[in-house]
Amino acid sequence: MKGNSKARSILCNIDTIVACIVLALLVVLTFAGVVYRRVLNAPFTWLEEVQTSCMVWIVFAAAGPAFRAGNQVAIEMVYDLFPQKAKKALDIVISVIVVSVLAYLFYQSIGFINIFVQSGRATPMLKIPYVVVYGIAPLSYIDMLVCYFWSLKKGVRSEAKEALEG
Repeated sequence: MKGNSKARSILCNIDTIVACIVLALLVVLTFAGVVYRRVLNAPFTWLEEVQTSCMVWIVFAAAGPAFRAGNQVAIEMVYDLFPQKAKKALDIVISVIVVSVLAYLFYQSIGFINIFVQSGRATPMLKIPYVVVYGIAPLSYIDMLVCYFWSLKKGVRSEAKEALEG
């Protein structure tokens, strides 16, 4: 039973794990790049491509966990001005907008990835296919939708709200 919960925990946090691993890789490569450039006078000519790819992966991999933790960008100051009854209606409007935007971005990302598949484009130096660099986007939009609904079900609130009330 314990092994099952550990496996489930890993599966439920795979997006966070991916973001952390890629962030660690980015930090190590950037540090190594500085050392090689400044100390050994032998810069990595390919480093910028990998750094850019890492940043794309970090942003997309960490978007789902941001929804799960209530850390997505929100303008709560305006929301807080509404009376309680209006907030319930506004919650529905906000949910429709969030789901619509994420669905639209998912749809557009599929077309975007399809262009890279058909063209076979790759990065100039390392020849990393752009499908690999940006392929995380559609998966991330699905992850964001799942995490958004999970956060609604669990009643997750922003950390700023909890800090003010706690």
